[in-house]
Amino acid sequence: MHKQIRGLHTSTRAATAFAHCLPRLRPLFPRLFARLFPRLFALLFAILAAMLPAPSMGATWKIGELNSYASFPEFADGYRMGWQLALEQVNAAGGVAGRKLEVISVDDGGTRASASRRAQELIVNQEVDLLAGTYLSNIGLAVSTIAARNHKVFIAAGPQTDALTWDRGNRYTFRLRPSTYTQVAMLVEQAAAMPARRWAIVAPNYEYGQSAAANFRSLLKARRPDVEFVAEEWPALGKLDAPAVMAALARARPDAVFNASFGADLVRLLQESRRTRVFEQARLVSMAGSDPEVMRAFQATALAGWMSAGYPAADITLPAFVRFRQAFLARYQVEPHLPALIGYTMIQAIASALGKAQSADAEKLIATLRGLEFATPVGPVRIRAIDHQSTMGAFIGRLPSRGHAEVEWHYADGARFLPDERFVRSHRPASAMR
Repeated sequence: MHKQIRGLHTSTRAATAFAHCLPRLRPLFPRLFARLFPRLFALLFAILAAMLPAPSMGATWKIGELNSYASFPEFADGYRMGWQLALEQVNAAGGVAGRKLEVISVDDGGTRASASRRAQELIVNQEVDLLAGTYLSNIGLAVSTIAARNHKVFIAAGPQTDALTWDRGNRYTFRLRPSTYTQVAMLVEQAAAMPARRWAIVAPNYEYGQSAAANFRSLLKARRPDVEFVAEEWPALGKLDAPAVMAALARARPDAVFNASFGADLVRLLQESRRTRVFEQARLVSMAGSDPEVMRAFQATALAGWMSAGYPAADITLPAFVRFRQAFLARYQVEPHLPALIGYTMIQAIASALGKAQSADAEKLIATLRGLEFATPVGPVRIRAIDHQSTMGAFIGRLPSRGHAEVEWHYADGARFLPDERFVRSHRPASAMR
């Protein structure tokens, strides 16, 4: 925009200088000037009019959106359908404060370096008003750093790492999805009631998996000092060797397994469990289970007593969710799984914040987002001022017994499981809370 303005000023000065020269040419070419002057003047007027900026009523709120579309389409595809539906609905209703939302979407490249570069390009080249999106925790942290460096608000939709709102948190980053700590706490409440004493851990060897495992270990120990952890498996993300992992679990003979793997890794693990029957002796508590393929694998394995965070779209009867589901089905002819809800809610949060702030100024948005309450398909959600974490919850599912086809679900309100203010102040930089 700044380059366009400089170019406009240069062109305007040149056109103005030419206009000043016209009267001086008249005595030299009186006849030619008499015939051509009206045409030259009309042409000059048209050129100047074309160089004027467009009316402000055509302006948009520009959102720079990033996600792992190529690396993790199992999440990103549904997530994109969700935010696109919300975008269409907001703009069809007249936009926000008289301006429509515009999303400039890019693939984050799947690495911290590429995500950082593309976030910077969105800010500098596309001149976006704020950043949003991401899925993987390491990517979210990288984009958060770029947002803070450029004084741009970042609405993190998918990353769950605690670092995003704790020790590496900043004033500009806000998170929608439950944090790793919050979701683990929801599971621990149920896991502590199990008779299991010997536990094993399976988690991807990167920030999210390490954080999930550490939280589960500490929170379960606080409730059940008698438990012990007899095995830990740390496969690389996307490269889980299911036979090797199941063999290690068979040797350890745990009573229960805490799992933080997800997507294709988790499907491979569940499929292998049908062959080895390890989970017939050890109950499974899983951070993930919302993907359709994962849910099918869980139910095909028929693991008695398994427990997982998930998303029973067809069973949710909240009126706002029913409207969201019907609109999604009408638009795409497929069920709106969890990523779709996350993408949809992201746009709702942004629209609500812009509407209340009436500005994309970072300081005004920060002040508005702190304590902001907005509607979502699963009920009202509030963003806490102390740590910029939303109170969005999660559905926890449990298969009560072998041969029981129906999963028992309940919604765990995120507000119940978030750490208190004293805990946050001891984990979050003071600069992020000013």
